[in-house]
Order: sequence, then C-alpha cells, then structure tokens
Amino acid sequence: MSVLPQSRVFGKRSQKHVLILASGDRIRHMTVRPWMAALAVCFICMLSIGYLLATTYLVLRDDLIGATMARQARMQHDYEDRISALRAQVDRVTSRQLLDQQVVEDKVEKLLEQQVALSSRRGKLDSILERAEDSGISATKIPIPAFNPAKGGQRADASGGVSAIERLMGLKQTETADAAKTGAQPALAFAGTTGTPLRETMSDRADRLFSKVTLSLKTIEQEQLQRIQNLTVGASETADAIGTILERTGFDIDHDTAGLAPALPVSDEQASAIGGPFVEPETTSVFEGSLIELDQALERLEKVRTTARKLPFGNPSPGSDITSRFGNRNDPFLGRLALHAGVDFRASIGTDIRTTGMGTVITAGRNGGYGNMVEVDHGNGLTTRYAHLSEILVNVGDKVAAGAVVGRSGSTGRSTGPHLHYEVRRNGNAVDPMRFLNAGMKLVTYLN
Repeated sequence: MSVLPQSRVFGKRSQKHVLILASGDRIRHMTVRPWMAALAVCFICMLSIGYLLATTYLVLRDDLIGATMARQARMQHDYEDRISALRAQVDRVTSRQLLDQQVVEDKVEKLLEQQVALSSRRGKLDSILERAEDSGISATKIPIPAFNPAKGGQRADASGGVSAIERLMGLKQTETADAAKTGAQPALAFAGTTGTPLRETMSDRADRLFSKVTLSLKTIEQEQLQRIQNLTVGASETADAIGTILERTGFDIDHDTAGLAPALPVSDEQASAIGGPFVEPETTSVFEGSLIELDQALERLEKVRTTARKLPFGNPSPGSDITSRFGNRNDPFLGRLALHAGVDFRASIGTDIRTTGMGTVITAGRNGGYGNMVEVDHGNGLTTRYAHLSEILVNVGDKVAAGAVVGRSGSTGRSTGPHLHYEVRRNGNAVDPMRFLNAGMKLVTYLN
C-alpha cells in the first residue's frame, strides 16, 4: 500500500478512526467519521429528552388537566356573570321604557281630554256670543283650538309618543331646521346612554314638552274665561246704566221679574236682610260657572231693555221744537195762571205723530179741549196722550209699537194754532214728560 505524501503546510494529517469487526474468517472494518459520531450523539440526546418529557408528562398530566379545566370553569363563570348582568340591565331598561311609555300615554290622554274639552265649548260659546252680539255687547274672537274628532279616540303610540307630541306642538320641523342651521342637536333628539352626564334625559324632555302643551292649553282657557268675564261685566254695566236711568226717572227695576215699581226708600236693615235653608253648593267648573254668570247677565240685560222699551221714552215729533213746557203758565185763553199738564211741540198740520213707546190704544177720538186725541196705555200705570190731532190713524184696542204713527198734527180742540200737545200720566196723574224725553236721549245708546 502506498503512503500518501503529508502536507507540509498544515502539518500532519489526522488519523481516521477505524472500527474493525471480525466474525470467524470474515473481517470487516468501518471507518467512523466525525459526523457519524455527532449524529449518534444527537440521536441519543433526543431519546433522552423524549424519555424525560414523557416521564414528566406522565407525572404532571393530572395537574395540567386540572389546571386547564379550572381555567375553563373560571372563564365560563365570568361569561355567565357578564350575561346575567347584561340581562338585568336589559330588563331594567325595558321596564323603564314601559313605565315611560305608560306615563307618556297617560299624559297624552290628559292633553287630548283637555283639547276635547276646549273644542266642545265651541257650540256653547257660539250661542252665547250670538246673544251678546244681539245685545250689543262686543268682544274679540275667543280662540277655539283645532281638533280632529277622527283622531280623538286613538291611543298614543308608545314608540312614537314623543313624536306625536312634537307633531301636536309643531316643534319637530322647527327644531330640526334650527338644528340644521346651527349644527346643534335637536331638543327632542334621542340621547344615548354613553353621552355626557349633562345631556337631558328622555323623561326630562317629555316633561318639558308636556309642560309647554299644558301651559298653551291653560293660556287658551284663561283667554276664554277672561273674555267671557269681559262680556259679563259689559252686560252687567249696561243693565246697571239702564236701571240707573230708570231709577232717576222714578222707577225701580225688579231684576227677578223685570217689572216696574215705584222707587220706595229702604232702610239699611231691610237692604241687608237675607236668609233661607242650607243647601249644598252646586259643583260646576269655572268655565260652566262663567257661562252661567254671562247667561244671567245677558238675561237681565234683555229684561231691562224690554222693560225700558215698553216705557214712553221716545220723541212723539222728532225734529220739532218745544214751545211750552210742563208746569204752571198763563192760560192763553183766560190770561190767568193754570197748570199745563204736558209739553207742546211746534208741528205744522199733517206732521206724523208717533208713539213714544209700545202699548195699547185705549182712546182714539174727540175728547173735549184735547180735540182729536189718542191715548196709549203702556202698562205699569203709564199712559201717554197725543192731542189736537187733525187726523187719527188708529182704533181703540190696537197694539202699537214704539215709533208707530198714530195720527197727524193739527189744531183741533182748545188750541191757538197747529201743534202737538203731549202728556205722560202715571196712575192718572200728569207727570213732566221732559223726564222721560231726557231719559230717552240717554237710553238711545243702550237700547239700540
């Protein structure tokens, strides 16, 4: 065998390990290289590590399994607790929503009841206002809220209760437009639970909105009551003014029967005397009570006016001058002092002579010094006489209205020339007609 030359640069060449295996006559040899040794060592290490791991797993397996199961159990309990908390929160939110829904429905029903009550007054107000206008008592128009009967019986939708009220108030479109201009959130927009703590809650917004609606309805009701009271005061003042004029004329108005009676002095004790059995008071609303007061005031005004129209407060010859008044004067025929029982009006022959009040003709013909005379009975002991007529146009028993033509002026009877002799008699006694003529001029504005 030849020997390889040695390297002079790197020194001697390393000897290789040879493994000789002998079996009988056969001899084998195997060169062991370094990588084979490294591979064998790695294999032995891996077997050792696997053995150690297997032994460790077998020893610690129960502990690892128990720890894993305990961790899973804890996670499950945490999830269950979280789910229970969320479920309780959902239940609270749902309960509060249901409560808010019921509150909103109740408030909406109350508002609808108030609106229905205000709208139902239309008929009563129309009739009473017509009576007031017929009586000459004016008032501004009383507001009547618009109401749709078809929607009056519907229940409020809980999910849209606030929206319904917004539409009722007309605030939804307005506030949305304002919010679009300013970039702010609408006043009635829903506020989430994650918002700022100062944000208004749903309940607070609903309460504020219902307060606005209630205040608006209360304002309308107060305006109605105020104007009804104004009508009542106006009717009462007009009736009092007519009554005062009649009392100054010498008549006392009986407000219960609207009759006339002579004004008699009454002592303070008699004036303050009251009494009667105790009766429980009537339970009526303020509005109903105001309507009753207005109705009573208008009824009293109508009765007083009717009574005043029956009395002789008119002018028998409008536009004519008075030539002789009531009282003592020199008689034109005898030249001595005599009582002139009436008032003389300058009137040419043929001038229409009119009654000064409604009544019944009790005399229509010639009557001594009166000449052609018409006498009208006005009731309550009052009569009027129209004398020296040239023509009589009515008959005994005729019903005449105030201002009706009963004849034409002339100079019949004890007269020095064409004129009208007008008398007012009370229970047969002559009274000064000027009291009635002056009262009639004051009553013109109240009776027409």
